[in-house]
Amino acid sequence: MLYNVQVKVMPLKNLLDPQGKAVQNGLFSLGLNNVKDVRIGKHITLQIEAANEQAAIAIADEAGKKLLANPVMEYFEIELVN
Repeated sequence: MLYNVQVKVMPLKNLLDPQGKAVQNGLFSLGLNNVKDVRIGKHITLQIEAANEQAAIAIADEAGKKLLANPVMEYFEIELVN
């Protein structure tokens, strides 16, 4: 069966996100002072052929650990979508 899986990769919460800070400063210069923090990550959609949902999630988890995220600087979350 074919499953659609979304992987969200984000910088670790305790690390500085220079790209997010640059966007936050840009928003501030546009007068959008209410934005207190910006974090920028990656949104990846995978189509996975697997026997069941658990197998699809396991494949996405392996992809996240081996390629999609740098565990030193990032974490990832997996979501199965219809």
